[in-house]
Amino acid sequence: MSKKSKVEEMNGELNDSQSVENPELNDENKVNDTETDTQEEISVEDQLRDDLAKEKDKFLRLFAEFENFKKRTSKERMELFKTAGQEVIVSLLPVMDDFDRALKEISKSEDKEMFKGVELINNKLKETLKGKGLELIKVKEGDVFDAEVHDAITQIPAPNKKLIGKIIDVVEKGYKLGERIIRHPKVVVGN
Repeated sequence: MSKKSKVEEMNGELNDSQSVENPELNDENKVNDTETDTQEEISVEDQLRDDLAKEKDKFLRLFAEFENFKKRTSKERMELFKTAGQEVIVSLLPVMDDFDRALKEISKSEDKEMFKGVELINNKLKETLKGKGLELIKVKEGDVFDAEVHDAITQIPAPNKKLIGKIIDVVEKGYKLGERIIRHPKVVVGN
């Protein structure tokens, strides 16, 4: 063997003997390495749990938002179906008013057959519109005035104290389509 290889061999033996002589150092290094690995694993595990919790929360919020969107859209769609013909019905309201005035005038005449014919047509029109969701807002003399429902066109002195702040006369009928008021009743209020 050459001198160089003998020196290397001796150095190798020395290193082995040092590690054999001081086994506690090697075990401490192994324990420290294991603790570091365990801490890293725990922190990675905690990080993954946190990430999973965040994603789960994000998913639940998105799911709840989507459910609310579906409910809102469904409700809007139902409202649209209920009031789909609103424009047509609103345009027919003056025709109904004219029928009422015509019936009032025809009832004064002696031609009862004409009155019955016009009355039948009027009833048919009202029933058809009622079938589409049109509903008369019932207002009569003495009802309490409600600014959200009634449209006061004028105020006059009340004929008696009971009618102060109440409806004295209905000038034009009001109508609802479903739950929505499409024409407020025009009323005279006593003051």
